[in-house]
Amino acid sequence: MNYRKYLIEKLFEISQKAYLYFKKKQPWEITNDQLMAMPSNTFGHQLGKFLHDQGFQLIPKVKRHDAYHLLTGFSTSVQDEIALQYVCFGNGKRTPYLLGVLILGTLLLPEYASYYQQAYFFGKQSNRFHHFDFKKLLLIDYKLFRSTIFSEAIQKSLQNLQKQYNQKLTQIQTF
Repeated sequence: MNYRKYLIEKLFEISQKAYLYFKKKQPWEITNDQLMAMPSNTFGHQLGKFLHDQGFQLIPKVKRHDAYHLLTGFSTSVQDEIALQYVCFGNGKRTPYLLGVLILGTLLLPEYASYYQQAYFFGKQSNRFHHFDFKKLLLIDYKLFRSTIFSEAIQKSLQNLQKQYNQKLTQIQTF
């Protein structure tokens, strides 16, 4: 792994602990198994499946972030974590933590600047989603929910963008 990505990953781990300490939100008190037991078409089931596939458990007080991954399709790689924050910024989310990620991520990984810029514009073009109480939406139809946030054209463009940068990353790693 690139030393800059490793540094960012370690900073994420450290900052997450501080973030969880100061965050005032109540945990959901729901397990991945409970999410997976929901009907397969629901947002909750898909969130549980995403977490299971990634080998994650719901982190108390930061379920919203996991929901963002599911909705946007961004992976949990370092560059995609930062791109996801750009989508959220474009969507209107403003927090000190998010701004710190944008600044630090852009400075440490400038080769992804165009990726981040495009992610920002996807967030701007999408309907607002950063403010939802996702716990209340666990039983909503996932595909319907996602289509109310991202038009079909934006969904396809997001997939193409992610595919393009994943291919670029694969090419870089093979050299």
